Amino acid sequence: MRTITLIVVHCSAVRPDQTSSAAQIDTWHRERGFHLGIGYHYVVRRNGEIEPGRPEWMIGAHCLHHNAHSIGVCYEGGLDIRGQPADTRTAEQKAAMRTLLGDLHRRYPRALIVGHHDLNPQKACPCFDAAHEYADLNGVRAGASLKL
Repeated sequence: MRTITLIVVHCSAVRPDQTSSAAQIDTWHRERGFHLGIGYHYVVRRNGEIEPGRPEWMIGAHCLHHNAHSIGVCYEGGLDIRGQPADTRTAEQKAAMRTLLGDLHRRYPRALIVGHHDLNPQKACPCFDAAHEYADLNGVRAGASLKL
């Protein structure tokens, strides 16, 4: 069994007029050479539907140097209509992500919820401050900083 120390939040980097289901991401990742397909464990669609990706017991392919000890959660979106990084999450996505992340954190209580950007500052992903937004799930009091 894997020891999970991180829950990494991602965006799929698509514009509002584009879609990115788990099946589509699986195809894109296979085209990029991911022989096991989709690198994320979950995809949260704009309507709030949570689609499974890789099984949690499998190592993901979503965050270099952190895959062995993390769960990857990706939301559909992350770019504005011009293709620039933006927090495009819908109210349904925000609610579904909070529920999913809360459930994952209960099952992996030692795991910190962070954004991809927190582990790779060259990335804009997930286009919002996930560590701050989910600080309460991480057990961090308001105003305190999260140490990675």
